[in-house]
Amino acid sequence: MSRSRRLLSLPLALLLALAMAVPATAADRDQRTLERYAADTWRSFVAMIEPDTGLPADNIKGSLRAFTRSGYTSPTNIGMYFWAALAARDLGFISADEAVERISETLTTVEGLERHEPSGQFFNWYSPQTGEKLTVWPEPPHDPVHPFASSVDNGWLASGLLMVSNAVPELHDRAWTLAGSMNFGCYYDPLAKGPDAGAGLIRGGFWVEGEEPPGSDRFPRDFYCDESGTDVVYTGHHYGAFNTEPRIASYIGIALNQIPEEHYFGGWRTFPDHCDWSWPETRPTGEWREYLGVDVFEGAYPYDDQLIVPTWGGSMFEALMVPLVVPEEQWGRTSWAVTHPLYVESQIEYGLDEAEYGYWGFSPSSNPAGGYREYGVDVLGMDTPGYTSDVEKLTSIESGWDDPACFRAAQPIDDYGQGVVTPHAAFLALDFAPDAAMENLRNLADDFDGAYGRGGFKDAVNVATGQVANRYLALDQGMVMAAIANELTDDALQSYLAVTLQPLQPLMAIEEFGAGRIAP
Repeated sequence: MSRSRRLLSLPLALLLALAMAVPATAADRDQRTLERYAADTWRSFVAMIEPDTGLPADNIKGSLRAFTRSGYTSPTNIGMYFWAALAARDLGFISADEAVERISETLTTVEGLERHEPSGQFFNWYSPQTGEKLTVWPEPPHDPVHPFASSVDNGWLASGLLMVSNAVPELHDRAWTLAGSMNFGCYYDPLAKGPDAGAGLIRGGFWVEGEEPPGSDRFPRDFYCDESGTDVVYTGHHYGAFNTEPRIASYIGIALNQIPEEHYFGGWRTFPDHCDWSWPETRPTGEWREYLGVDVFEGAYPYDDQLIVPTWGGSMFEALMVPLVVPEEQWGRTSWAVTHPLYVESQIEYGLDEAEYGYWGFSPSSNPAGGYREYGVDVLGMDTPGYTSDVEKLTSIESGWDDPACFRAAQPIDDYGQGVVTPHAAFLALDFAPDAAMENLRNLADDFDGAYGRGGFKDAVNVATGQVANRYLALDQGMVMAAIANELTDDALQSYLAVTLQPLQPLMAIEEFGAGRIAP
């Protein structure tokens, strides 16, 4: 090297040395940590994919060195794979060409899946190895499976298809054709709340007649959209609570002009403050408002100094899975933007201050002792039994009603039991409490042997005993990938679905929730 070139190189070398000597900021460290979390999570997702079909298994058990794929998958799991593949592409883990190849292979299988043709709705369970509709459960005791079309599961699959159609030009037509063939109007019951309510609700789903389980409730075919003469058997329930994950199906149905826009205001924010509705354990506060001719009780539940719009069971994913792909907090400045951060704050306070678990994040997940369970913070939900935060189910609370006409005594929690925390719940909080979320995740990874590894976070931890659920779930890993991708790419993943859901923006913009701070 010439003397002049050596001299020219000195400032660069000095600059590099100085740059290396400058301490990394907390934001830099968090970004690198999130990149590592995402890379490891993607590794576990790749392991879930069946090579012959491109379908993800529902879960894998064990380590990435020796794992077993489940023999079943669902429309939700497939939708999560689309989310995860787009996130992996946007984060640079796979090339654009590899993303096209992976998603195309899965689309080919999805195009051939058996479904309810009149409505275009997919059934709940398929074999990831073959793509066949399941009629017998693949694991002991091998019970019969009654093929069921679920509104919420089809909603998550449709979300992934629409995102692919907007984010992958090479696959736009195929993904859009599949999504457009799914008619969510088949779940809509305009009379669910009576003939004068102004808006109806969506049903949980349906069985094809002749394949329903014994004792299923039948409902008139007047609510069904198909004119081919095919009868279905609907579930006996509607999704009445608004702040729950089935709203993804409502949103897509409204955006595709399959469900009237008034339906956005049909779900209960809380049940009314009236004795006739006093069976939920918490008395709401709020007032009635009218939108598009629909009367809405803008109720909220108190927790500490927060007023939040409750979910059904009190879990994190009910409230915050949807905003991973729908910009609710941007579109609903006086509604979702108010309640989402307060809901997160309430979960944090419950785990750290009230229950004193030392960790937080309560949401349905694997049971560390085996199987799957619903976890949550009961006081943040409308359902009377609610989802509990502990193994023993000791944390079901009765907040009580103080109205003498419908008095119900409060029943406080005496023992918080063995708390079960799921990491995906902390990732869902990234957008609203990033520092608290990162600290919680670091503590879970550092404090519990086996909670974090080459596949990312295992699904749940019993924070009292240290027992870790030894598996990865496609649903939960998909939420993790989406949350990190949004955090690191300025909500690029969220924008892929927002393009299609623009008709929801003015609906969200006009509503004012009853959420907020309780005045001192």
